[in-house]
Amino acid sequence: MSASTPLTTTLVGEFVDLRPLATSDAELTFGWRQSARAMLLNKGAATVGQQASWIASRPASEYNFVIQLKNGTPVGMLSLSGLDRVNSHAEPGRFLIGDEDAVRGIPVAAEAMLLLYGLAFDTLGLHRVFGTVASDNTRMIKWQLYMGMSEEGRLRDHYFINGHYQDAVCFGLLEPDYRRRALPRLRAMVAAGRVRVAQPSSNG
Repeated sequence: MSASTPLTTTLVGEFVDLRPLATSDAELTFGWRQSARAMLLNKGAATVGQQASWIASRPASEYNFVIQLKNGTPVGMLSLSGLDRVNSHAEPGRFLIGDEDAVRGIPVAAEAMLLLYGLAFDTLGLHRVFGTVASDNTRMIKWQLYMGMSEEGRLRDHYFINGHYQDAVCFGLLEPDYRRRALPRLRAMVAAGRVRVAQPSSNG
């Protein structure tokens, strides 16, 4: 894949693929955004129609994906937005597993991030990715740190979510740290998932 890869490209993994988000996904993704897991994300569309309009309005500088299993089952969403070629950075985000039952025992989150980081650093040649997480979202904060991100600061009372103000915890990952920390960890998680997935058939 070259740096001129079009937005129609599907990123292919071992357990999951990242396919481009389409307006036909509006109802599905709107349902995911109404779930309890999405409560700590920025407020989304209020209707399916608004969700479809939001999808249709995404600029060419964004890569928006649906995470789907190899059998074609959609299970979540993920994006790389704010692509800045001059400063060589972009923001991974909108990460949401919408169907937890379908992904149980499969390294979906790890491989989805592995594919997205590969797009950012290997295909697009970026130097840095960054983002913010609401301070109440302790699960995502731990996940970002484990994946190799560094906490770079806080924007105090930056979000008003669930009826109260929350800090925005700022994270960043540089290309050398991606190769030194994030890539080995994510590959190890995918490898561990490969063993878990293989166990039922070996025992049966």
